[in-house]
Amino acid sequence: SRFCYSHICLYLLPIFSQWDAITEMDEQNRPIHTFQVCHVMEPNQNNWLRSGWIQRQAAQRVYVELRFTLRDCNSIPWVSGTCKETFNLFYLQTDDPLPAATRFRPTDYAKVDTIAADESFTQTDLGDRVLRLNTEVREVGPVTLKGFYLAFQDVGACIALVSVKVFYKRCPATIRNLAAFPDTVPHMDSSSLVEVRGVCVENAEERDTPKLYCGADGDWLVPLGGCFCSIGHEEMDGYCRACRPGFFSAYAGNKKCSKCPPHSSSHDQAATICHCDKGFYRAIKDSSTMACTRPPSAPRNLVSLINDTALFLQWMPPADTGGRKDITYNILCQRCDGSDGDSGVTQCEPCEPDLRFIPRPLGLTGTSVAIIDFATHANYTFHVEAVNGVSGLGVAARSLANVTVTTHQAGPALVGVVRKDWASQNSIALSWSQVEQAPPDIVDYEVKYYEKEQEQLSYSSTRTKAPSVVVTGLRPSTVYVFHVRARTAAGYTAYSPNFEFFTTPEDPDIADQGQVLVVVTASVGGFSLLVILTLFLLITGRCQGYIKARMKSEEKRRTRFHSGHVPFSGIKTYVDPDTYEDPTQAVEEFAKEIDPSYICIERVIGAGEFGEVCSGRLRIPGRMDIAVAIKTLKGGYMDQQRREFLREASIMGQFNNPNIIRLDGVVTKSKFHMSNCSFFECSHFSLFPSQIMSFYPFSSGRPIMIVVEYMENGALDSFLRTRDGQFTVLQLVGMMRGIAVGMTYLSEMGYVHRDLAARNILVDENLVCKVSDFGMSRILEDDSEAAYTATGGKIPIRWTAPEAIAYGKFSSASDVWSYGIVMWEVMSYGERPYWEMSNQDVILSIEEGYRLPAPMGCPVTLHQLMLHCWQKESGQRPHFNSVLSFLDKLIINPSSLLTLVNDVFPDSPEDMPDYPLFISIGDWLDSIKMSQYKNNFLAAGYTTLDSISTMSIDDIRRIGICLIGHQRRIISSIQSLRLQLHHIQQSGFQV
Repeated sequence: SRFCYSHICLYLLPIFSQWDAITEMDEQNRPIHTFQVCHVMEPNQNNWLRSGWIQRQAAQRVYVELRFTLRDCNSIPWVSGTCKETFNLFYLQTDDPLPAATRFRPTDYAKVDTIAADESFTQTDLGDRVLRLNTEVREVGPVTLKGFYLAFQDVGACIALVSVKVFYKRCPATIRNLAAFPDTVPHMDSSSLVEVRGVCVENAEERDTPKLYCGADGDWLVPLGGCFCSIGHEEMDGYCRACRPGFFSAYAGNKKCSKCPPHSSSHDQAATICHCDKGFYRAIKDSSTMACTRPPSAPRNLVSLINDTALFLQWMPPADTGGRKDITYNILCQRCDGSDGDSGVTQCEPCEPDLRFIPRPLGLTGTSVAIIDFATHANYTFHVEAVNGVSGLGVAARSLANVTVTTHQAGPALVGVVRKDWASQNSIALSWSQVEQAPPDIVDYEVKYYEKEQEQLSYSSTRTKAPSVVVTGLRPSTVYVFHVRARTAAGYTAYSPNFEFFTTPEDPDIADQGQVLVVVTASVGGFSLLVILTLFLLITGRCQGYIKARMKSEEKRRTRFHSGHVPFSGIKTYVDPDTYEDPTQAVEEFAKEIDPSYICIERVIGAGEFGEVCSGRLRIPGRMDIAVAIKTLKGGYMDQQRREFLREASIMGQFNNPNIIRLDGVVTKSKFHMSNCSFFECSHFSLFPSQIMSFYPFSSGRPIMIVVEYMENGALDSFLRTRDGQFTVLQLVGMMRGIAVGMTYLSEMGYVHRDLAARNILVDENLVCKVSDFGMSRILEDDSEAAYTATGGKIPIRWTAPEAIAYGKFSSASDVWSYGIVMWEVMSYGERPYWEMSNQDVILSIEEGYRLPAPMGCPVTLHQLMLHCWQKESGQRPHFNSVLSFLDKLIINPSSLLTLVNDVFPDSPEDMPDYPLFISIGDWLDSIKMSQYKNNFLAAGYTTLDSISTMSIDDIRRIGICLIGHQRRIISSIQSLRLQLHHIQQSGFQV
């Protein structure tokens, strides 16, 4: 119980003995001890009864509960006019009990109240033994000394005092957010709260300073901060319990202990890691939450293919990957040219270093490799080894697949030494000699060449009938590798050995031959060719400028994110996905891929621009199920739609804040098979297979989904509309605070939301508000005027700052403007900003200085904050961290929320917004789209602006306006009109 009772005993004072101590039996034969007095027949009664000395203890405000019976004077025969039906309660504060011989002086006692009975008994009630008890509670104090006495004065009533209970209120010891808070006594001032700091429970760590505020009625209010369980522990009934054997918790937090991943176990309590079973391992970079794995088996179906220029090896992945996806392959090569004559054993040695593997011999991620520059008529044995992240950790045989290849050509090489005759920036002249006894039927020669640093299977070739060639189109200052082979009637011979030659460095003073030719041709060809050349140079320059711009943008993006740059606030800088040349890279970098078999869809909860939105469960093996919302991309999507759909995920994946909607992952790559679909395993599954087929592009086999946390109460605007008037102002301020926390985080990251509105705030079951909708691409509302189209997309006019509407200048300051509109939505319980005004009227009204009036019941301080957010100059608006600090002060001192807007007038004209002045009742109603009620006002006698400024909500109802939304709109406008008229009258003008 939140009440702490101190029971006291009463005794009769020796000076006055008109109150009698009597014990009676009630109807259940239980004794009732009472003090009674009934001297109604005698005039001038003054009978006193005093309590013993009561210690104040920790109380500052004391309450007295009296239970008593009182007889109706009319039921007493022959009673005089002195009969009363009330008695008086007094108290006296002292630091010590009064001595027994102290004379009782009524003048020392302060009166608390005169006590009257709600029910009195009669003579009939006495005969029927009906006990009509009255209960009254009175506040005594403030009490500041160590103790006090209570005194009761009878002035001529027939009364029986059955019990007196003295108590004070306190906020009881409690545990909130894993922090313990002690018993706390409220302040004497009922409008102020007592801030109490909590202490984390055992095995918990402080996240943010845990605080609660003790209210005057003994209620804990406004929980802030909290603790989370240390590693090896989980939250259970408000405490942190050690993980059981077989479970572990690797990170501090309020999540449940996870079951040990496959092939691992824990045998002790409070385990922070599960150790791998025998034969299984974790790589150094593996997290402790990953399953233990083992090396893979050997690659399968290794085959070879050889042509005139290259040898190709291909294979299939291992049948057993060891439970890992980081499979790579190494190519090991041996050359076996013969056998030992004595033993008959084939002699093998490592392959020659000139052998080239394309793309490389080690660390291959693909399942094929090309080999060039091999020897003719040689036996090669290739070993393909499969490795993964744990291959080097265990004592196990290597996972090898083998193949032996014999190389052969049409004949031996017929080309001798290749020489460089001369070289320029872009050309090299080569010649070569033939070997002795070369056949006379050489058809031609093939010259193959490539850059030495080139690591791909690509080369150029040219043919010539003479034993010389000039190779053109080369790069300056570059090493090229050349091979030459002959072609006879029997086919190609082997290539000559490798020969490496340089091109000369680039010299700006020497014009290239091609350039000279172009100039000469241009001068001879005339003006038309000059025009063509000019256009070519312009196009080339633009392309180069575009390429440089893209390179600078990419470099800037990489520097900004991958350098680990963190601003002074400790929050990472937001990276725009549009800076990626391929937006898919942003999704892969910031969003976690989820296997679709882990997702269980339960029901459709809405529809978006790209597809349905469903609720369901995320069932990751080894973890507890969590409720999620699933955004789906409908089948038949275009590639552009896919990129736009996943863009929001690449934005959300960068955020980590309790007031920002959490991204659990995406589904973009995994194949989907109906036969293995775990969706049908859900006990509450309510979708028909035909409905499921509409979610996913099964023709491609790849479902596209975004999985986020599930918010039970949905969007804030609709949530408030269905609960109109059900929350206290303090609760509404708490919702605004949560939104401010999320927006402060976003602004510090450098992210501009552009579409902050109550419809884009989601509410969970604990009334925590979280910022969502980072796409800014869907249709905002159903009507055609919902958005104002400008460069950069659609703009929600009613929520957007003037500079963003006019010039497209979005910033954190424009988000602050939108936040002020969200505050107005919260205080009006989801009413539409600017009501039925058109978008054009909204733009013009704001430009003329009009601002939304305060909703009914809105505190002055909150409306002032809204007006501060709606400053025309963006630089004069507060920052989000200032807004958050201001709201925290309001929460700590809720008495500042008691003064409502309609209770005050501005002190000076500067304090009042510049609202437009209307000429007539009709103009005023037209401006707020309520012209249908013009006759109601005129029929009721309201013909001037001055007359309507005094109207109340009851007056609005009386003239026949029944719709609650219309009543609110009219009374809000009257409040702003009242302020304007007051300002005009104060200035000396007449209306």
